[in-house]
Order: sequence, then C-alpha cells, then structure tokens
Amino acid sequence: MKRNVYLDMKTIEEAQGLFLERFGRGRRTESERVEVREALGRITAEPVFARWSVPTYHSAAMDGAAVRAADTYGVTETRPRRLEIGKDAVWINTGQPMPAGFNAVVMIEKIHTVDAERIEIRASAYPWQNVRKVGEDVVASQLLFTQDHRIRPYDIGALISAGVFELPVRRRPLVAIIPTGTEIIPFEEARKIDAPEGTQIVESNAHLLSALVEECGGEAVICPVAPDQEDRIRQALQDALDLNPHLVIVNAGSSAGSKDFSAHVIGSMGEILVHGVAMMPGKPTILADVGGRPVVGNPGYAVSSVLSFEHFVKPLLYRLQGRRLPARETVAVMPVRDIPSKPGVEEFLRVNIGKVGDRYVAVPLPRAAGSITSLTRAEGLIRVPLLTEGISRKETVEATLLVDREELSQTVVMIGSHDMTIDILADELRRLGLPARIVSGNVGSLGGLLALKKGSCHMAGSHLLDVESGRYNLPYIERYLKGVPVSVFHFALRDQGLMVAKGNPKGIGGLQDLTRPDVLFVNRQAGSGTRVLLDYSLRSAGIDLAAVRGYDQEEFTHTAVAVDVLSGVADCGMGIFAAARALDLDFIPVVREQYDVVVMREALESQAVRVTIETMRSDDFRRRVTAMGGYDPSRSGELWQEVG
Repeated sequence: MKRNVYLDMKTIEEAQGLFLERFGRGRRTESERVEVREALGRITAEPVFARWSVPTYHSAAMDGAAVRAADTYGVTETRPRRLEIGKDAVWINTGQPMPAGFNAVVMIEKIHTVDAERIEIRASAYPWQNVRKVGEDVVASQLLFTQDHRIRPYDIGALISAGVFELPVRRRPLVAIIPTGTEIIPFEEARKIDAPEGTQIVESNAHLLSALVEECGGEAVICPVAPDQEDRIRQALQDALDLNPHLVIVNAGSSAGSKDFSAHVIGSMGEILVHGVAMMPGKPTILADVGGRPVVGNPGYAVSSVLSFEHFVKPLLYRLQGRRLPARETVAVMPVRDIPSKPGVEEFLRVNIGKVGDRYVAVPLPRAAGSITSLTRAEGLIRVPLLTEGISRKETVEATLLVDREELSQTVVMIGSHDMTIDILADELRRLGLPARIVSGNVGSLGGLLALKKGSCHMAGSHLLDVESGRYNLPYIERYLKGVPVSVFHFALRDQGLMVAKGNPKGIGGLQDLTRPDVLFVNRQAGSGTRVLLDYSLRSAGIDLAAVRGYDQEEFTHTAVAVDVLSGVADCGMGIFAAARALDLDFIPVVREQYDVVVMREALESQAVRVTIETMRSDDFRRRVTAMGGYDPSRSGELWQEVG
C-alpha cells in the first residue's frame, strides 16, 4: 500500500474549529436519572427544583426564651419587664420548633432568672428575631440548579434537604478506544509474561486514554487490539460504532507509513475532516465523521497521543456534557538553554520549572514523542509558535502549568552532571514529606557551572578533574565562576569504569582494548566530567582519541550509556558502577572520583535548598546510596569550600 501524504495540514485552531463545529455546537449527551448519592460530579440535564421548604417549620436560631414580640416593646436596661414561664415565655434551645403563638427568641445572655416561674428581660425583641422561619433557606418549588450545573459535595446536601432524591443528569460520554498494531500485547496477556520478546510492545496507550476520558467525566470502553491489517481495522471500527458511542478513538496507524491503515479505513467509511495538524508531537492526528459520529485517529506515540487528546477529544467531551473547559494557569519562564525548533509546526515542549531568585526557569525534558516520562515529570508546557525557529535562553516565554504554582516555590533546580543518587535524594525528600522537590537537567559538569553563572539554577552537580593539579572541581569553579559566591558541598566518591555486557563477551580488560577494531565505544557528551576523565585517562595511557571507534557517539547520562551497552548499540562505555549494576552489566573499574554539589550562596536562604542539603547529611540517605554499590557517601552534605 502506498504511503499517505499530509497534503493539507491544518493549524490547531483550524482543526479544532472544523471538528467542534461539526460535533460540538449545541450537542449534548442524553439525559438519565440517578440517585442523588451517586450524582457527585455529574451534570444536570434539566433544571432542578425543591420539593419542600427548608426548614419546614419555624425554629429557634438561639438558646433562650420564646416570646411574643409585642410583649417586649418598650423594654430597656432601665425599664426591664418580668415574664411568666409557660404563659409569657417558654425556654427553648437552638433548632427546637417555636411554640404556637410565639414569634421571637430572647437570647439567654439577655435574660435574668428571677425564680423558677419568672424571668426578667432587659431588651425588646422584634418579630421573628432569632428565629429561622419556614423556607428561610429554600422555598418549595424554588430553582435549586439550572441545567448544565456540575454537582458538588455541598450540592448533594442541599438536594437531599430539599427533598430531591433523584435528578436528571447528562449521560457520561461513551468513548470506544481501538488499540491497533500487530506488535501489541494486550494488558491481560502482558501480566502473564516475564518480559516482551523481540519487537513486542505492551499496550498502554488505550489505558492512558481511558484514564484521560474518565478524568473528563466520560466512560471508556477499550476494544480488542486490531492487528495492522486493513480488513481487521475496518471490522474493529464497525464493532466500535455498533456500541453506539459518542466518540471513537483509533489509536496508532494514523501516520504516513505504508502500514498505517487508519486514514484509509476511516476515509472509506466516512468523511475525513482533517488529516495532519501542524503540531509536534501530534502531527498525524485524523479527525473524521463516520456515520454522524466523531472518529479520531490518534497517533501511536504516547506524548503525541496525549497532546492530540488534549486538543481535540477533551474539548468535545466537555461540550457534550455542557461543561466549560477549565483554563490552566500560566507563568512566565526563561529556558536554561537555547531550544531550536522546526518552523511550520507548533511544538509543545515539556519542561521542569523552578523559581531561582525572582524569576522562573524552565529545564527542557526529552522531546521524543514516545517519551511518556517527559509528561510524568513535567511541571509545564511551552508552546513554540508555528513560524519560529525556536526559543532563545534570553527570551521570556509563557508556560502552561501542569502543577500548582505553589509547588514551584519548593522546587530545587539542579543542573549539571548526571548521577543516579540525585533520584535517591529526590525520593528521600518526598518520603519524609519535606517542603522541597528536585528537578534536574543533565548537561554535564561544565554546563552546570555555566548555568550557575547565568543564574539558571540553584545548584550544580560536578566531578571535573583538573589534569594539571589532580584536584576535582575547585580549579574549574575558580576559573568559570570567578566573582560568583558559591558553596561547595561533598556529595559522594564514586567508581567510574567501563560498562560491558554481562559475561564480557568481547573480553575487554581495560582502556587499551578500546582501540581494537571489533570494539565499539559509546561516549559521554563534551563538557561532562566523565568525558574529561576519559580523555585524561586515555592520554595518560598513550592512547590516541581518534583510535577509539565510537568516540564521537555521545549520550547525556550514565543510564543512557548503560542502555546502549545492554541493547548492543555499543560494546562498552564509560560510566558509574551503580548504572552498570542497575542494568546487570559487568564493570571494569578505572578510577574512584569525587562528585560535589556547587550551590549559589544566596540560594542557601531558600528553605527548599537548606532542606535538600540537610537531607544529604542524613543517615538514611547515606545508607540508601551505599546500598546502590560503587559509592562512598560518608561525607555527603558536608560543606567543603566557599568560593567567591
């Protein structure tokens, strides 16, 4: 089958307009009646009226004595009046029904007891003073809620009080989700296996989409997986339509590949309104009308799938229920580095956000459309406009928040060298419920120091070896942070070496073997402490850098290097013992190095930063790091040096 081509991509606004004009204007889901106790979060389909008044009787609003207001006229402090209990006044408590013929309550504080039969009052009362009259809160037949009102917890109390025990609500929009792909393993089968084999992929997108549907107030039905065969996808779509849903999502197969059948199937069964939206991720989105029902061809990569849902499915689900789409809060941020982007599409960048000084900074997360963790970790989204080539680190741009703004003030931004113990530190802060959270950007040790200089972070992780003096970090801090007041804290000593496949099938014994023609190496990025250490070690051993096959192949983290070795992309790479151990690789030690945390002096005034450093010093943190292997954290959190 020939490839699909995006001949007429629409902007997001154009695509939304076409789709919502067709299916969203004036449409609502059907009405159904539910018991009030099950109505939380539901949307009223009709006006709701009170069956009876609240309260249903006149009652005392205060403790005191029920009286006839007319009997108290003219009473003052200097002209008190005595009343006979049972005849002129009746003792009463808050909430009790008013005795017949009495129409006011004198507060207990205004009463002087003369004896068991008489009281003396020293202030007059007006009719219905301190009395809750019938219907004071609700009058029978009163409108309680208009249609399209979302029922809240206190609404349930009001409804029951007014005698409403059932009410008409909008039916939850029913969404049929069709996962497609020959390589897909259904959830039920995946639970029974040890791990996927070959190119198998555990189906997760349909469950992700189902959760998003429920979050929008809808109901989701996940259909059986349809393999990449045109007739099977056609049948799956027909089976989904037979469920009489309000919307169908076909997940994956919407792109332009020769095995992507969704567009052809959907087009042959109905009308395609849009195929291709000028957004990234999410470009392959299909918006269609099949038999008068909205059908969305949702991209297969997780982030693309979510962003497509957010822009097209979510607005429709809200409209079908008569709900207003909630607006997300935004904040002005400055990226910590330049972010290039491709003109012609709007790109949605996932970012971590933290407040450094008096401004918010954004740390970009991985941009791959399949990187679901870039959404689980993100605090915000930056929308790169259609016709720009990216965002400069000197620009202030708007970010849509995915978390409460309050969380940003508790964020510690740490940029620099990657280390697995940073994740342990972040988890320890959460475990203890402390008012601090860490977001990190892996740009290498030197990149971290430069970010400190620019005021883009609170702290930087560094393990830069000065080859002339043999000292770690301080020579670089003195050179690149001249005049910038910083405090340097010990973090850990750690073992660096060569990570190789389990069993070391290539028989790699040390750095000399990196020059062998059958050994493919994977490196860390320039500016990283590991790269500096490797270069120093190679030169010390008399090895020409150009003789190392794969020297120019770079990764940004120790775990990324370990994954390359595990997957066979490379035979070995330089990294820490903990990364090798985590992925069950063999490890050939080269050196034990010093990893420090460099902190802006003024950042130490931040409670979040102080709490983070205190946690570094804790016995629990040190025990957890030691258990990872290859670390000596015995001095973690100790102040080592102050510079500037």
